[in-house]
Amino acid sequence: MAENTITMYGAEWCGDCRRTKKQLTELGIDFDYIDLVAEPERADDAKAISGRTNIPVVVYPDGSHQVEPTNPEVETKLKDLALL
Repeated sequence: MAENTITMYGAEWCGDCRRTKKQLTELGIDFDYIDLVAEPERADDAKAISGRTNIPVVVYPDGSHQVEPTNPEVETKLKDLALL
């Protein structure tokens, strides 16, 4: 994983995914978006990371991840990583 890469696994039908994707975009955070509708085989990757089938799964550059994070949780993590 690149030093400052954030990866988000999600789907457009998922309200939490749309919210988190919008938040990252509005904050100007670069991230790789894995669309699980377009690439359903990648759902196994998200499950392997989180141990769950819930989305979104947001993977941070430090190797940590969040599942279905709230906007404040995402913002706190970005600040902790000095990305904000």
